[in-house]
Amino acid sequence: MKFLVGYQAPRENGITFTQTIAPYLDHIDEVFFSWVNSPSGRGPVGYDEGYIDWTAQEFMEEELSLIKKRGIRLDLLLNANCYGAESLSQRLSNQILSIIDHLYTRVGGVDVVTTASPFIADCVKKHFPQTRVRASVNMSIGTVKGIDYLGDLFDSFYLQREYNRDLSCVRLMSEACKERGKALFMLANSGCLNFCTGHIFHDNLVSHEKDIKAMCNVSDFEPLTCARYLKSLENRHAFLQGSWVRPEDIHHYEGLVSGVKLATRTHSHPGLVISAYARGKFSGNLLDLCEPGYGAIYSPYVIDNTRMPEDFFDHVTNCDKQCHKCDYCRRTYEGALARF
Repeated sequence: MKFLVGYQAPRENGITFTQTIAPYLDHIDEVFFSWVNSPSGRGPVGYDEGYIDWTAQEFMEEELSLIKKRGIRLDLLLNANCYGAESLSQRLSNQILSIIDHLYTRVGGVDVVTTASPFIADCVKKHFPQTRVRASVNMSIGTVKGIDYLGDLFDSFYLQREYNRDLSCVRLMSEACKERGKALFMLANSGCLNFCTGHIFHDNLVSHEKDIKAMCNVSDFEPLTCARYLKSLENRHAFLQGSWVRPEDIHHYEGLVSGVKLATRTHSHPGLVISAYARGKFSGNLLDLCEPGYGAIYSPYVIDNTRMPEDFFDHVTNCDKQCHKCDYCRRTYEGALARF
């Protein structure tokens, strides 16, 4: 299995991203990244409450150039859920085209653009036909109709994360993509709650994070639905009902997807995640593998992966997904819980 991993600026300990991924180059097919001070599916890189790190762009270009020379494809993320009043503007189009133009000059080009915007997909298709366009996981595409509706704009699709554990759906989507000359990818380690009712709200907050941080915001409201829900002890087992797939089980998707995305762009320990999936084995806290992670909420307890039952994957991929009627994940959670 080949993996897609997210670029990070150098960490406080001085470790660069290229140093982080160096041991795993044989397992990495793509590196995805957002542009400096540009909205995406996460907060803007190089920007912190008005302070712009002007060295971030230069260093990123150096690292991306090295990555490109090593035969790893580059995937530019233009996957903000919302671009506000500029969503259909010539200004946004010009900005996107100038970024891609610049990257062709500075790092040898981008191989893929991942976006949640049909408008951006159309812009890239028209002006950079050599660049492949991928539908973001934030578009929640889990049906063949979803592929067909925008098949003229996208060359590949991320599977809606909620269907990762529905292998019949994965097979159906894989076959549909192959029949249409498309490719299917999946995100393996999302910590988001399945079918989260606050997901769109959260994605929109992230898209406008820079502006929202500049506001005088109320302090007594938790905007993250997952954090609000999991803080309750009686709901903690819901983490096991998510879409994530353990490193030990990722081999089941061989031949079904063209690659597996590992959410590592804002992860506190990206090397830990990449290492676990590259080796197909992890001895540690399952909460540490996901992004977002909830280690602080569960502390001082961990969910010990070595205590997970051998039939976990078989069970969660063959159950009826009627979690409100079942206590399997609750019992599994209680059995895997350990005090750190």
